Amino acid sequence: MAGWDAGAPGVMALPSGRLVRGRGLRAALPEGPVPDFALHLVGRRPSRVEWDSRWVRWPDFLLPRDRADAADAFREAWGRAGDERVELACGGGRGRTGTALACLAVIDGVPPGEAVSYVRAHYHPRAVETPWQRRYVRDFRG
Repeated sequence: MAGWDAGAPGVMALPSGRLVRGRGLRAALPEGPVPDFALHLVGRRPSRVEWDSRWVRWPDFLLPRDRADAADAFREAWGRAGDERVELACGGGRGRTGTALACLAVIDGVPPGEAVSYVRAHYHPRAVETPWQRRYVRDFRG
């Protein structure tokens, strides 16, 4: 399977070279290839999609309801990103998506204390919106 185009909107390269796409579910699906796997980070069950997906119950501006399930989902997304198009998505594509992308960066080898800065530099400058989301990333061990 082909991966993402590294220059496509929302696509972030991890230090290992794995590409993942972050996006907001309230926006239209970007043109081009669809994901092979999507991790939906929302408070209510998301709409069905035509590709593999997993839901992490995660209310807006808060933290995942089940942190062990979230960590397992992040590991699955990271593993699949090795040879599949993986997308992480919340409502707006910044807070929860940025937090999850930062956790993938930790899994990929970025020190937890540097992961938020990494995502802000490589995905969106306002990713990881709340102090508790930043603390969650700092304390995340993958």
